Amino acid sequence: MAAVKAENVCASPSLKISKEVDPRHASETLHFVDVMGAATPLPGNCNARGFYDAFYRSFIKVDNIQRGRISCTVVAKPPICNGYGTLHGGSVGSLVEILSNACARTVVAEDKELFLGEISISYLSATPANEELLANASVVKTGRNLTVVAVEFKLKKTGNLLYITHATFYNMPVSSL
Repeated sequence: MAAVKAENVCASPSLKISKEVDPRHASETLHFVDVMGAATPLPGNCNARGFYDAFYRSFIKVDNIQRGRISCTVVAKPPICNGYGTLHGGSVGSLVEILSNACARTVVAEDKELFLGEISISYLSATPANEELLANASVVKTGRNLTVVAVEFKLKKTGNLLYITHATFYNMPVSSL
């Protein structure tokens, strides 16, 4: 176990490896996590409140806004891609949150607070780095207490469907305390 800690930057000082796991496999797993960039430190400015929203919004260009609908172009630049050179799944989740929240806001009154309760994403195909996506968000259902938004992502070049998503927001009145 000591050899595993010494050679892997991402290993915690308190790392415990089960006796059931072959130490060679544990070492290979930690090496893989290192290679994928888990040990790369984030710059200090990334710890600021709201940093990630602004960061992800910089990859979005809004094309059309209507009541209950938003269409955007998203560019899969390398900073939001994974080690395989494709759009990172977590980046897709962040983009879905931003786009679905914006779409919900086209139908939910400003005096109501939106709480993201659930998000589902079906990953149908990978997006290569530097490709443009078309993202179409639409309100599926809205009511007094609930708003559901679907977002579809398609490859701009071919029109191939890449991701199908749904986000459920709970509409909460702002507290008057």
